[in-house]
Amino acid sequence: MPRHALVSMLAMGLVMGLASLPAASLADDIRPKAPETAFSGRLRPDILGISTESNAESARAVFDSLFKGRTDTKTDIQQLKFSGASYVAALNFSLPAGSKQNGEMLSTSFSSPASANRAYFVARNLTFAQDQQPSKADMIKEVMGKYGVPTIVGDQHLYYIYRKGSIMSVGGKYKEATALEAIDKPLDPRAAVKLNGDTVRGSCVAVVKRAQTKAKEPSAMLAEAKGANCDGVLSVQLVPGTPTNRVGIAQFTLLDVKQFVSAAAIDSAALAAGPSEGSMPKGSAPKL
Repeated sequence: MPRHALVSMLAMGLVMGLASLPAASLADDIRPKAPETAFSGRLRPDILGISTESNAESARAVFDSLFKGRTDTKTDIQQLKFSGASYVAALNFSLPAGSKQNGEMLSTSFSSPASANRAYFVARNLTFAQDQQPSKADMIKEVMGKYGVPTIVGDQHLYYIYRKGSIMSVGGKYKEATALEAIDKPLDPRAAVKLNGDTVRGSCVAVVKRAQTKAKEPSAMLAEAKGANCDGVLSVQLVPGTPTNRVGIAQFTLLDVKQFVSAAAIDSAALAAGPSEGSMPKGSAPKL
C-alpha cells in the first residue's frame, strides 16, 4: 500500500453520521472540576483526534466530521445519570469488515459531569480487507512518527508507558528497524522488571489489556488503576495478516490511569457533598 494512502487512512478513517447523537444534559447545580491527567503539552496522544482532554460533546463533533455519510454502521450510546443529570458515559461504533472494505470499531468511555465528562479510555480496532493490508514496517513507521519512541515492544505490541509527564524508557531506545525486529517476539522480561522498578505495584501492560474488556465497568477497573505503576498507557497491537509481514488487525488503546483515578475521587466527593445550595428549594413559608 502506498505510504500516502496509509497516512490518509489512519488520519481520516471511515465515514459515518453521528449528527443524531443525544447531547449530555448537565444539571445547573453540577460544577465540573477537571481531573488530573497523565498527559500535558506535546505529550498528549490521541486516537483519531480524540485525546483524554476530550469530553463527550467534543468527541461527538470529531466523529461527526470524520465519519459522515455512512449508513452501514452500528451505534451504541450509553447514557447514565449523575446527581440527576443525564450524561454520555460511552460511545461505541462499529463497521463490519468485507472483502473490499476495512472493518472498524471505535470505543470511548467518559467520566461524569462532576469531573468534566472527560474521556479516560479511547480505543480503535481496524480489520483490514485482504487487498488493503499494510506492511508491518509501514505501520510501525506511522505509529512511531505519530507517538514517538515506545517504552517496550514485543508480543505484537508497541507500548508507550507514561509516568511523571514523560514516556518511560527501560534502557533500549527503539528505532523503526529494531521495533520491527522485536514486534513478534515475546516481551523482554528484563524490561518488564525495569518498568516496575523496586515497587510491587501492578503491571501497566496488564492494566491496559484488562481495560479493553472492562472499560464499560468503571468499578471493576478502579482497583487495578489505583494499583498501576504508571500514569497512562498507549498500546498499539499489530496482528499479522497474510503474508505475515502484513498487518491484518491494528488495535489502538489509550488509557489515562491518573485521570480515571482522579475523576473517581472527584465524583465520589461530589456525591458525598450532595446538592449544592443553589439547587435547594427556595420557597418560603406562606403568611398564615
